[in-house]
Amino acid sequence: MKRRMPQSRRLRRRITVIAMVVVATPVLAAAVLAAVFLKAEAMRFENAPITSFGICVDARVGESKGGAEVQKCANDSSVVLKWAEVDELTSNDITEEEVPTSVGASYHSVALIPQLSIWPMTDPEEIFYAFLGDTGEVYESSPVSQITRLRPGYNSRGSMDQADRSRAKITQVQRTLNHQVLLLTGGAVLLISLVGGVVWVAMGRVLRPVEAIRREMADITEHDLSRRVPVPRARNEIAALATTVNATLDRLEVAVEDNRRFVADVSHELRSPIAALRAELEIATAHPDLADWPAVVDAALADTDRLQQLATDLLLLARLDHAGPATGCDATVGLVTLVVEHTARRHTTHTLTTDLPDDPTPVHGSRALLNRLLGNLLDNAERHATTTITIRLTTADDHAVLEVHDDGPGIPAEDRERVFNRFTRLDDARTRDTGGTGLGLPIARRIATAHRGTLHATANPDTPGARLITTLPLQHTTPRSPPTAESSTA
Repeated sequence: MKRRMPQSRRLRRRITVIAMVVVATPVLAAAVLAAVFLKAEAMRFENAPITSFGICVDARVGESKGGAEVQKCANDSSVVLKWAEVDELTSNDITEEEVPTSVGASYHSVALIPQLSIWPMTDPEEIFYAFLGDTGEVYESSPVSQITRLRPGYNSRGSMDQADRSRAKITQVQRTLNHQVLLLTGGAVLLISLVGGVVWVAMGRVLRPVEAIRREMADITEHDLSRRVPVPRARNEIAALATTVNATLDRLEVAVEDNRRFVADVSHELRSPIAALRAELEIATAHPDLADWPAVVDAALADTDRLQQLATDLLLLARLDHAGPATGCDATVGLVTLVVEHTARRHTTHTLTTDLPDDPTPVHGSRALLNRLLGNLLDNAERHATTTITIRLTTADDHAVLEVHDDGPGIPAEDRERVFNRFTRLDDARTRDTGGTGLGLPIARRIATAHRGTLHATANPDTPGARLITTLPLQHTTPRSPPTAESSTA
């Protein structure tokens, strides 16, 4: 089976290729421009490998309207024109007494310009050349292999040695240009390769911690959440990523442990009433004549009610945990009205007093959930109060503050945070009849958190007992509202 390349190696290769392409574009463009410049310089008239000079001298003797003309021309050398004897002139109009009346000289030059190519594999023997005069006139263009003379317009031809030397000079220019272009190409390729190598090594060093994080994450399973990814010493983005991953693993480990503990507690809480119900029914069926069937049925109904309440609480907790902080506005709830209506229909054996403001104290949220929060706080207060329960509602810093006091023994300072853990019951409240399910206060805090509020426990400053304080944002602060729960959970 073919092994797939790791993602880090793919990213490393991709970044290296991108870097090489980015560098290659200007480098190759500069190399091409340099080659074109070298070609243009080699083809300039002043840098021509072969230049033919022509000099002509004209002498006229006799009268201005007649006479004879003597002309001598030479190439690539000086011209020495001796005085012409009169008797050597062929014109019949010149006598012995006449002397030369005018002398003139003309000069010209012609260069052999090779027609070069910047392609480094060009065969120097197959290029062309052209005669270029000093006036810019191009006389002719021919292959280098056909060089037989040095300048046009003359019948004289050079020797074979001169032609060979001329071809050698022109082809050497192309060879030199080929060599220069190859050097430019090799330098460009070397520079691009060097950049690619540097990027490859640098990306390897940069991605090494990422690969270590990936390997460690691949080895972490739900059965071993204690492992953590290595954090690089450098304070960079990868170190921040590793720190964030470790923090996420910490939260995940806590969540998994809480879930395991929760499952274990649920199993224990469900097993107790089910075992009691089964025992009662088995005893009654084993001795039907001795059983008090109305009492058996009442006990079974009580255990069934306990199981139903526990299942309802667990369902509500699961729903709240899954929903998280709400994102939409549900409704406006007047806390004063909510407290008045709840206390009016509540049956209690304790003295229930309220201290409420005149304004309705509106908050955003779910009426059913807020009613459940208040009910859980009052249930807890009734379970521990001696005679009196007090409900106080105030406002402070754009928040509504709902306090529930009782005159019971209070909550020890070391347990004031622990009571909000699920299935936590203090020593004096562990009996099945008075201890409840241990989910009332955790549900109340979860509802407060869902409403962007808080819930904590303190001691009464003046009287003994516990004080549970809930803070909720007022309506005009436009907080995000909690999720809607079914009214059947209230």
